[in-house]
Amino acid sequence: MDPNALPFEADAMLAGLRSWVECESPTYDAAAVNRMMDIACRDLVLAGARIERIAGRQGFGDCVRASVPHATPNVPGILVMGHLDTVHPVGTLAALPFRRDGNLAFGPGILDMKAGNYIALEAIRQLQRAGVHPDLPVTVLLTSDEEVGSPSTRDLIEAEASRHAYVLIPEPARPGGGVVTGRYAIARFDLEATGRPSHAGSSPGAGRSAIREMARKLIEIEDMTTESCTFSVGRIHGGQWVNCVSTTCTGEALSMAKRQEDLDRGVAAMLDLRPSSNEVQFKVTRGVTRPVWEPDAGGLALYEAARQVARRLGADISAQSSGGGSDGNFTGAMGVPTLDGLGVAGAGAHTLNEHIEVDSLVYRGKLMAGLLATLV
Repeated sequence: MDPNALPFEADAMLAGLRSWVECESPTYDAAAVNRMMDIACRDLVLAGARIERIAGRQGFGDCVRASVPHATPNVPGILVMGHLDTVHPVGTLAALPFRRDGNLAFGPGILDMKAGNYIALEAIRQLQRAGVHPDLPVTVLLTSDEEVGSPSTRDLIEAEASRHAYVLIPEPARPGGGVVTGRYAIARFDLEATGRPSHAGSSPGAGRSAIREMARKLIEIEDMTTESCTFSVGRIHGGQWVNCVSTTCTGEALSMAKRQEDLDRGVAAMLDLRPSSNEVQFKVTRGVTRPVWEPDAGGLALYEAARQVARRLGADISAQSSGGGSDGNFTGAMGVPTLDGLGVAGAGAHTLNEHIEVDSLVYRGKLMAGLLATLV
């Protein structure tokens, strides 16, 4: 099958993608995520897939499993996996409306990773229309909580991946159009400081501020960063009244390392943190962890298959290990051949400048279609 012959059209794809982008779907708003799943379900059914809706848990939205009809549906096949939750709260469209400016298209979640999921849908649709039947059955798994580490879906992801021969993940392309054959390990931590209350106006010295303790620990944590393991504090919430010395302050921290042993040492250092004095308390609790995914023979062979498709499209693709976690951390660490970063080109993920390069929709869509059609 020649992927060049498939009639992908950027304008038509962008028009279809618009409804996905304009359905805001922040992770912590399960109803909003489910509205996005409704749209994806309809589009997948129209593309010929059979849909299973998997109820969300732990307060998160539903997941969707879509199976493309195949003559031998029970043999290990290809799992296309992506998330439809975003970091952008409902209302972001006011500041970041869907719009096109030349070769760029903007919108919340358009790059990470609604456009990537959409090109996978379009690849399936194009193959169906062309009467091209992949040698292996194709399943799409859309999840709802990746942006917070996949706490409610890891078991589902790993169970589904174990039944497949390959995993393709259309997370955003790397700069220069590369793909991802490994990802760094990531750990999240919950932080809690506890002080002693007092009236901030009449008796400030009688209290011990939890916010002050958290500020001390923020600096201590981020100063632990080295070339092998990074630390950052990304969220803090403390106090209730400005005229009260704060009793509690909570936060979240993130650590990332290229090697699992470096992350393990970082985790141990975080859990060993102690309060600055015996008049306050400070507690660190380990949260969601993504294991390191190191390039292996199966993943690199999958990358070479993608390179062959890319060359037929008149291009080439590089491979790299990458920071920033994805659900590929789980499947790659399991040893299931996994190729990540198959989505579209763009920049500004998680910001109010999030955008894609429109001309990459067709190229990356054809790359995905070529992979689906040729993997054996």
